[in-house]
Amino acid sequence: MRKGLARHPLLCAWLAASWVAMASPSTAMAQPSTAPPNILFIIMDDVGIDQLQTFGYGGATPPATPNITQIADAGIRFRNTWSMPACSTSRAVLFGGRYPMRTNVFAALGPNDLANSMVGPFETTAPKLLKERAYQSALFGKFHLGLQGNSPFRYAMPRSLGWDYFFGWLDESGDPSSIDTTAGGVGPSGTYSCGYVPGAAAGGADQGACYSPDDTCRVMQGIGVNPPGRACRDGGGIFDPGQSCKTPRPPNIDFTVLSAHYVSPVVINHEDGAVEQVPPTDIRARTYRGSAPVTAAIDWIKRRPSDVPWMASVSFASAHTPLQQPPVSLLPAGSTDTNGLDCANTVQQRILSNQMIEALDTEVGRLFVETGLATYGPDGKLLYDPKKTNTMVVLVGDNGSLGYMVKLPFDPTRAKGTAYQTGVWVPLVVAGPLVNQPGRDVVHMTNIADIYQLFGEIAGIDVPNRVVRPLDSVPMLPYLANPEQPSIRSFNFTQIGLNLQLDGGLNGPCNFGTSCSHIPVSKSVCEDNGGVWWGAGATDPSTAGIPAQGLTYCCEVDIWLANQGQPTVTILPQAAEAIRNEHYKLVRNTTKDYDPSTNACVNTQTTEFYEINENIPVPKIDLADSNLLDGPLTTTQKRMYVSLLTQLNAIDGSAGTCNGDGNLDRIVDTEDVIGWTQFSQVNGGKSSWYDFNLDGLTDEADLAIISDNYGTQCTTGRWIRGVVDTAR
Repeated sequence: MRKGLARHPLLCAWLAASWVAMASPSTAMAQPSTAPPNILFIIMDDVGIDQLQTFGYGGATPPATPNITQIADAGIRFRNTWSMPACSTSRAVLFGGRYPMRTNVFAALGPNDLANSMVGPFETTAPKLLKERAYQSALFGKFHLGLQGNSPFRYAMPRSLGWDYFFGWLDESGDPSSIDTTAGGVGPSGTYSCGYVPGAAAGGADQGACYSPDDTCRVMQGIGVNPPGRACRDGGGIFDPGQSCKTPRPPNIDFTVLSAHYVSPVVINHEDGAVEQVPPTDIRARTYRGSAPVTAAIDWIKRRPSDVPWMASVSFASAHTPLQQPPVSLLPAGSTDTNGLDCANTVQQRILSNQMIEALDTEVGRLFVETGLATYGPDGKLLYDPKKTNTMVVLVGDNGSLGYMVKLPFDPTRAKGTAYQTGVWVPLVVAGPLVNQPGRDVVHMTNIADIYQLFGEIAGIDVPNRVVRPLDSVPMLPYLANPEQPSIRSFNFTQIGLNLQLDGGLNGPCNFGTSCSHIPVSKSVCEDNGGVWWGAGATDPSTAGIPAQGLTYCCEVDIWLANQGQPTVTILPQAAEAIRNEHYKLVRNTTKDYDPSTNACVNTQTTEFYEINENIPVPKIDLADSNLLDGPLTTTQKRMYVSLLTQLNAIDGSAGTCNGDGNLDRIVDTEDVIGWTQFSQVNGGKSSWYDFNLDGLTDEADLAIISDNYGTQCTTGRWIRGVVDTAR
């Protein structure tokens, strides 16, 4: 029987309890007698397994990644790893070990998503977990576990999740801003698609004034692959084409505008708790995103005490859109001259994607060398012997490649954002002194949730018994120690959906050629990915005539197109989940679809069933024409289908709901009252994990929900190794 909780001033007494003790594991840190290995965690953005030759793929024009290949050769390639289909969902799972259904982080976070769909302070994140073994933790680069617009912690979000230090970007949309096509104010909007003035041969200039934000200026000139406009931009300056230096500088020169991978909103969470917002006039905010976090990580790692273990997470934004040319110095000799490319052209973006991955590889090499993990040989080759280090290295892609960038024979129509193989099959490399018999492949199923558990295993922590909330990770360390280790997982799982927004809102429709999606979080993100925005503020000529407030659903786009006598488009699912065993995969898609027979929106759910493998160089993947349910199933296929469907339903059933449980510990109790009280006073009582009615406020209405459900214990299974363990 549930007991009501009286609402009276006595509630304030609970505020005397420690907020940190409620929100995180015990802060008592046992000093190890022998320091466990350090951890270097590298996350690549939008780099699926289809991109990398070291995994046997890469298509006809793979990016050159010699450093990543050397690291993989010195460690283990996990050749059968699933991520979640999008960046925020994957990052939440990587750092928390829990599937999206347990955290409400279902999709890439956008400015309209409430705190309810951000990683909260109640999660036992990897840095919090490692505190138990005295690790110091830092995160460099992309965050995207929360957005300051609706997070109560604002720019201190990384600190609230357990990191001692953060140097990176808290973009309004979570991803790089649009490219400044004025190149710093020297041309009308739309003039310079890549954000800099190219050479004269590409319509720019071979001479001009390069202004620095400190008001210095120098004349630059030259021709070739690194024209002065590009060299000036790469150094943090603004190039005024064909001009000489002027004092004062011309008023149109604007150092305040953000520009994708070159002018970024850098934020630092310092060890003492101070938060620094770096202005765009600072060179740290005007350094290429593929380089800035590496430099910051090197500096932080070098300053670590020799007797204290550390975990440094270097989270690249490469190769996320909008794509731009990286600095020439980071590219292999003989690289294609890309100065004449149109960065808005999705065909030409394939070249830029390769170069951004190649630049990432160069910076990974620098990270290893400058932190003492490796050296360069006389031929420039990375020389890396993990046994001579006390650092474990984990390198992973956060999700599959973006459709335009996908390498054949993978499927560009079923890429990032979908639960199909091209969208969730990612490269994973683990190297370091704990790896026995390096240079091998592990073909067994692993999930990025397992990486979370690996962090704990490296530190000597019994993760399942340490974390009180339901986990979805399984051990990985046995694969490192035992080359004959049989598969630990009997199935794998992935999931994407809609994040929680005010009053049930969702991202507007974005049309990519012949398909429509709700994944892009804003008009600018839609357009940066080559799409046409149909939501509020639509301006593309093809949307002329739609209602002033824009359209809400992709199916409404189809209705409008049909009414205009135009071809309709395919609507991508708003939610999807997939499960697989060794040979078969089941995909369940949920869509607000278009029904041409009634010219109306309809809710649909479809189930698809595929046979898959990881063969090199042509794997069997879940292509549209290979759905086994389109024909009769064999006896074995029927058995596999029923088994996977049963397991999928069991996973879904293990999530449950618990109204009034803001800290996700599966019980509505005093700690939830403390949490509500805290967040009703933070950030003006706006969005928080205690906004149960999703109205963007943490107020008395939410406290009433706690009161009405006080004492409720929520039942849920703990999913592990392919079975639901209801004992936990």
